[in-house]
Amino acid sequence: MADKNLNELLKWSIENSAQGDPSAPESTGPRTTLNAEALAAIMGAPSDAELMQASMANITSTDPEITLESKLTAFDNLEQLVESLDNANLLSKLGLWTPLLELLGHEEDQLRLMAAWCVGTAVQNNAPSQERLVALGGVEKLVGMALGERLPMEKRAGAGDETTEESVASSDGETKDVRRKAVYALSSAVRNYQPALDVAAKELRKRGESVQEGIDAADMDAVDELINGLKQRAINA
Repeated sequence: MADKNLNELLKWSIENSAQGDPSAPESTGPRTTLNAEALAAIMGAPSDAELMQASMANITSTDPEITLESKLTAFDNLEQLVESLDNANLLSKLGLWTPLLELLGHEEDQLRLMAAWCVGTAVQNNAPSQERLVALGGVEKLVGMALGERLPMEKRAGAGDETTEESVASSDGETKDVRRKAVYALSSAVRNYQPALDVAAKELRKRGESVQEGIDAADMDAVDELINGLKQRAINA
């Protein structure tokens, strides 16, 4: 990525230098425009990828000096960043999907809510991110949360992505606000992506829910019926 940005900067510099030289032949070809990454390189500003990594580092930090308010601000920044499809797909490349899904089981309900919100934003109308969510078992987690289940808080076993199974889910149910945000994330995950809808339907049936067979992920009326039922249960909880 750095080499690509360097090449763009070089081309842009040459074109603009030639423009000020009256002896230089006039160019009739398309002019180079700088992307956001290249502009950030000029200004010395952090890239979106660096901002996403910094946000997650803040959110998952065990430093007692980093307050909950600071973590929520970092989560808000991350959620806004992944509104961009390109940035949402960076979650996989940067290895941020695993810690994001682990945060669905955080002891702080506000962080669980933000995690579900961020997931929902990242997968909305985004097949590559929907695929990653399915592959990492995120749909099953969201179904459980939508039905009122508190997920266990997974503890890192080391510096890598491995986790232990020492934590046990709270005996308390999930909060109403978190349940509603989990329904939102589930709605984004299953629309127009059949694998996610199939997993969600299977998981709901496994938990004793009555779900129509063969729902088409592209049938918005059928998907709305499923999601609205979960939303109403969360509201009435």
